[in-house]
Amino acid sequence: MAGADENQAKWKSTALLVVDMQNDFLSPECCLFVAGGPRVIPAVQKAVDIAREKGAFVVWVVREHHETGRDVEYFRKHLYDGTSGPTMRGAVGAALVDGLVPIPGEHKIVKSRFSAFFATNLDLVLRREGIQHVVVAGVFRKIY
Repeated sequence: MAGADENQAKWKSTALLVVDMQNDFLSPECCLFVAGGPRVIPAVQKAVDIAREKGAFVVWVVREHHETGRDVEYFRKHLYDGTSGPTMRGAVGAALVDGLVPIPGEHKIVKSRFSAFFATNLDLVLRREGIQHVVVAGVFRKIY
């Protein structure tokens, strides 16, 4: 039984980071569309289901920006006109794609740069939860 207990303990100390699974990255009509991105949606959904089933800590990492673009990288500022822009806070484009919905107890990290660790409390959240293992899924998972 020790093996089962160890396996359960590993899952409890594991976090799944679901990164940038937002409409503006996964809808072909959006300017930040990631080619091939929609193909990963089923795999990410499955990863979330397994993580939940096993008791892993699920963290939703999203970009949300001010409508003026004052919090985006300089090279993206031209995409914001004061009333709209990609992954604008509260807009449909910033919402998670259909089928991916956080449940109570899961955590959301809002980032303004590529890294989920830059200028966020992600490190603190993971430490407080006792996380020792991190699995990353999503469309921009290579940028850390």
